[in-house]
Amino acid sequence: MFEIEDIRDWRGRTVIDASGSKVGELEAVYVDTLTDLPAFATVKTGMPMRQRLVFAPLDGATVGPEYLRIARPKKQIKNAPAIDLDGELFAGDEGAVFAHYDLAYEAAPDERRLARR
Repeated sequence: MFEIEDIRDWRGRTVIDASGSKVGELEAVYVDTLTDLPAFATVKTGMPMRQRLVFAPLDGATVGPEYLRIARPKKQIKNAPAIDLDGELFAGDEGAVFAHYDLAYEAAPDERRLARR
């Protein structure tokens, strides 16, 4: 894994999938509030007038010279829950992000599990 301070420097860099196909650009990192470790990245995808941010898990992710490699296939990432470029992930929507990637999700209904850093 990598330190959150390091990954912040990667904003705008290319995000690729497990096979090396380009997915989009890294926008932000969301930290798991239970562990304080990076958990998800938002990846800017789409055409210039129709861009959105999709969520991609950072478990198994690696960094290279100019990219962040997500250990998931491009199709799964592109079909992940998304928000508008200026949107936010609401606490009630967090479970859908975890479910999309078959990841365990445990948080009280009134508390946030992910926080943007």
